[in-house]
Amino acid sequence: MRQTSRAAFLLIVGMVLAATLGCPDTSQQTSPATGTAPGSTASTPDTPEEVSQDAPITILCGSSFRPPMEKLTKMYEKETGGKTELSFGGSEDHLPNVKAKIAGDVYVTHWPFQQYTKDADALLRDVEVGFLAPVLVVPKGNPKNIKSIEDLAKPDLQVLLTNPEFSTCGEMTFALLEKKKIKEPVLKNVGNAMFKHHSEIGNKMKLGFGDAGIMWNGVANNFKDAIDVVPVPYEYDEEIRVSVMGLSYTKQPEKVQKFLDFAEAHGPEVFKEFGYVK
Repeated sequence: MRQTSRAAFLLIVGMVLAATLGCPDTSQQTSPATGTAPGSTASTPDTPEEVSQDAPITILCGSSFRPPMEKLTKMYEKETGGKTELSFGGSEDHLPNVKAKIAGDVYVTHWPFQQYTKDADALLRDVEVGFLAPVLVVPKGNPKNIKSIEDLAKPDLQVLLTNPEFSTCGEMTFALLEKKKIKEPVLKNVGNAMFKHHSEIGNKMKLGFGDAGIMWNGVANNFKDAIDVVPVPYEYDEEIRVSVMGLSYTKQPEKVQKFLDFAEAHGPEVFKEFGYVK
C-alpha cells in the first residue's frame, strides 16, 4: 500500500512537470495582428492634454510692433478679461516655428511674412491693422536742412540705414536709391553705418551720431523726443501691410477668434497712434 501510494504520487508529479515544461508561456507572447499579449488591451496613443480655460493665448510679435501691441493687449485684457502672452523677436525669427506649427496662437508681422504663413497652411485669419513705411529722419531741429531723399547724396553727411540683408526697409531703400540713381553717393555717406535693427538708428541719433537716416515709421515714433520725420512723398514700389494673424494650428481657436475680432475693431486706431501709417 505504501509502495502503491508512492508510485501514484511520483506519477502525479511527473505529469505536472510535463505539463509545465511542454506548454509555452503565453504571458510574454504578443499577437501578430495587434502587437499585444493575448487577453490584453491594445494601447492607444497619448492624446494631447486639454488647454486650461485660464491659459493665455501666445502672441508671436515682431519686435517693431512692441509698443502698439503692448497697448492693444492691455486693452483686450481689461475689456474682455482674456489673457495674452507676448513673445517678441524678429519676424524672421518667429517664422520657422510658425512653419513647423510648434509655437504661438497669433502672429503679428508684416508683408511678406503673411504670405509665408499662408503658404505653410498655418493661417487661420488675417486682420490688417496698419502699414510699415520707410521714413526720412533727422536729428531734432534738422540742423543739416535735409528736405528730400536726394539730399542724402550731398557730400559730408553721415547717413544711417538698415542693412538690406536683414531688413525689408533696407531692401526698399536700396531699390529707391537705385531708381533715383543716387545709390553710390548715398552709400559713400553711409560707410559702415548700416544696422540690423531700426531702433539702433534712433539710439544713434539720440546720442548725437548721424545727420539723416531712413527707418520704419512706427520705430521712428518711439524716438520723437530726439528725431524729426521729414515729410516726403511715398515713392516706394511696395506697400507693407501689418497684420495680426490667427494661426491655424492653435489649440484655442475660440480665444484666438475673440482676440482677432478685438484687433479688427481697435487695432487700426492703436497702430495709427503709434505712427504705423503710410
